[in-house]
Amino acid sequence: MQKSLTGKVALITGGSRGLGAAIAEDLAEKGADVAISYLSSADKAAAVVEKLKAKGVRALAIQSDQADMAAAGPLIDAVIAHFGKLDILVNNAAIAVQGKPVGDPELDTDGLDRQWRINVLGTVATTRAAALKLIDGGRIVFIGSGLGSRVAFPGVADYAGTKAAVLGYAKGVGRDLGPRNITVNVVQPGIMPTDMAAGVADHLPDAMMDLHAIRRVATVEEVAAAVGFLAGPDASYITGGVLDVSGGYQI
Repeated sequence: MQKSLTGKVALITGGSRGLGAAIAEDLAEKGADVAISYLSSADKAAAVVEKLKAKGVRALAIQSDQADMAAAGPLIDAVIAHFGKLDILVNNAAIAVQGKPVGDPELDTDGLDRQWRINVLGTVATTRAAALKLIDGGRIVFIGSGLGSRVAFPGVADYAGTKAAVLGYAKGVGRDLGPRNITVNVVQPGIMPTDMAAGVADHLPDAMMDLHAIRRVATVEEVAAAVGFLAGPDASYITGGVLDVSGGYQI
């Protein structure tokens, strides 16, 4: 594989497992030094770091709670203190609280509120902190969701809302940082076999599969490859874009 990101430093939030870990590996394969943030999975984060180092790059795991907006600045500072700079930010960390419609009296409002803090406010805080330090010509990639632009089934209003907010915010950030040649894009995955979709991805009902032109779930590697492209030199004139990696869910 061509080492198109050699000399670059990337931060992937929520990089200790699932899609975040796959993105970290993809960027490391391309030569980038990689920092990942994690909340509580210290052992998993350490294992990811060892995998990355085995690819011949520098790697670091940083504990950080994205629900705490005050943690964003210290996270970015820790990356720069260790690596000396920041070229690529991948806003991946998120949670999913789904399954009940908004009119359900047993709706987990505390969980939904935390979801908004992590998925939106924490992402905003991290982006603001990174924008102050990101090199000119850098990259920001937001991980959205197909639900951010098409809600085809009930019980996901708040989650879909958080991802729609991220989509609009990313476009605004792209406009703001364009004069510095920093590109800002969104990757919207479909359903993947991650912890977030535990117990769902492997046995989706036919009605759900019928929503997809390609009748299977995505792999994390397919989504990570899209992120790797947008983080690389071949995507230098793509900004404010939305790349759906969802098997035709948006058709």
